[in-house]
Amino acid sequence: MKTIAYYISDYGYGHATRSTAIIRELLKKSEQVKIIICHSFALDFLQQSFRYEHRVTFREVATDVGYVLRENSLEPDGEVLNIKVSSYVSEFPTKLDEETQFMKEKNVSFVISDISPLGIAGAAALNIPSLGLSNFTWHTAYEGLIEERLLSFLHAQYNQMTYHFPLACSNEPSWGIEENQSFGFYSREIDDHEAQRIRKEIDPVGENYIIYFGLGMKVDIGTLSELPIWQSLNCKFIVSSNVEVNHPNVYRIPTNAVETHHYVAAADLVLTKAGWGTISEAVCAGVPLLITNRSSMKEDRHTIDYLVRHQLCDLIEWEELEGLVVTPSLIETCRQQRISHYKNEAIHIAEEINKKIKST
Repeated sequence: MKTIAYYISDYGYGHATRSTAIIRELLKKSEQVKIIICHSFALDFLQQSFRYEHRVTFREVATDVGYVLRENSLEPDGEVLNIKVSSYVSEFPTKLDEETQFMKEKNVSFVISDISPLGIAGAAALNIPSLGLSNFTWHTAYEGLIEERLLSFLHAQYNQMTYHFPLACSNEPSWGIEENQSFGFYSREIDDHEAQRIRKEIDPVGENYIIYFGLGMKVDIGTLSELPIWQSLNCKFIVSSNVEVNHPNVYRIPTNAVETHHYVAAADLVLTKAGWGTISEAVCAGVPLLITNRSSMKEDRHTIDYLVRHQLCDLIEWEELEGLVVTPSLIETCRQQRISHYKNEAIHIAEEINKKIKST
């Protein structure tokens, strides 16, 4: 039995949901692996996702900083972000000692990271193979937002990964020391019956369009309830459990919901920021995308450039969103996208990761 340490970024739920998809496939591929998930922010969600899997255990550890957004905005707060990343870097030697001790105690033989630098650095210190799996790294995401000395530190950590598996929308250097392989979109496995059950619950008569409105679990915009979008005729909206919008046409995902990708699959349109997790779930479910543009974030620019280039989304500026009313013509325009040409790559990615694990 080989022990895998799987480090998951602490920024939002997207990294946790997509990591769940890969871990589930890895467990199917081999009965000879057990996985320790290293994470903190969405730990309850991950524990619920694997509550019946005895080969998955959990270790609560802060893995990275993520983004810091301005109040009532989708834009980053560069000043606060610099302070938080600087603190993370100054504490890194102590955290690294803790990680190497953990890896030795648990006899970890392989590290996967999406996409915290901490696990990669710990693996390198012990000469354990590591694999980075993501559409970005925090080094690239932070370019133009934090000090150069902090960027240089992150570059040094990511430069130690043994294998690099960049995903769709990635615009990264070839980090992997031994190998780099590129992959497309993936998500947790979709149950069509569950998606149809959700549609029936939200719109029993079947007379409305269903719009998934996803701004992310770490976005807090107090003015959302005032948007005219909720008044759109013949539309029902799905929002996250933390979104404080009380309107007859708005359905909030239950706080105890675990397989949340089915709410994306149930929709006629996904309106979201350029977060890879929700986008990938929409692509894998064949649901059209309307993306809010956030030009100040490099990760978002790379994601949006890829989606536009491959005709996988339509764009809307935040200023336009503030006055948007969804119409049948808007939905029909979005349905012209080429999303149906893409498949879920979770199984393929897990197969390639499993080959690397077996070779250690």
